[in-house]
Amino acid sequence: MIIMDTKKPAQVLTIAGTDSGGGAGIQADLKTMQERRVFGTCVVVAVTAQNTLGVTDVAVMPRHIIDHQFAALAEDLDIKAAKTGMLANSAVVDAVVENYQKYDFGPLVVDPVMIAKGGAKLLSDEAIEAVRTRLLPLAYLITPNLPEAEKLAGMPIKNNADAKAAAARLQELGAQNVLIKGGHFSDSAKSRDYVLFADGSELELASPRYETSNTHGTGDTISSVIVSEIAKGKSLKQALQIGKAFINAAISDGIQVGHGHGHGPLNHWAYREVENEI
Repeated sequence: MIIMDTKKPAQVLTIAGTDSGGGAGIQADLKTMQERRVFGTCVVVAVTAQNTLGVTDVAVMPRHIIDHQFAALAEDLDIKAAKTGMLANSAVVDAVVENYQKYDFGPLVVDPVMIAKGGAKLLSDEAIEAVRTRLLPLAYLITPNLPEAEKLAGMPIKNNADAKAAAARLQELGAQNVLIKGGHFSDSAKSRDYVLFADGSELELASPRYETSNTHGTGDTISSVIVSEIAKGKSLKQALQIGKAFINAAISDGIQVGHGHGHGPLNHWAYREVENEI
């Protein structure tokens, strides 16, 4: 008989909606977590009908189903860190806040998903306010893109100085650390992300821009990398750097899936090949 050496991987949680097309949402989160060699779990708060052509329908989970998923995980698993994605409406935000305060699932990374790549609105105005006032104070890290940061901070972001000011406002709202993703800046040859840490220190993360439309799920993916690395004991700075490298590989070594023109998925296994070469 062979005696097995059973591994005990770090366990992480994604709280989000599904993407039937597989490019974003919980599907992208779990793919990414698996690539980062952690054990991914999920609380499904909504189910979307979507593909590379767009989102056609959304069904929000009843409150008791959300509560029972949290309870089931807390009863059995040792979650070291968690992230949120698309939360649909204010009732879901309230459910997530109340459950996260009830259970110890470690540091929380908030990806404030508001609009799908295809333009579909995924978070109501009332829910955005709930994220601002109730969820942000629980966030170890918040990872908005430029439009999301503008909405949450209540100010336009046109340059680096604006990004710094917006990050400071988000800290005032309760988020400990802030990553503002700069992919929407159009005046730079590089994609530059700005990080404001809890201690006031700063970090810029830069990567080349690529002529591709296959960027669906980038926000879900980078936040999943970050939460995975945090769960494994990496520092936040290390987790952010790995996240940026992972996304760079996933975009630069692209794949072609579906018939959409403008919103294809990432290559979630690309960074594995980069790591093997290092």
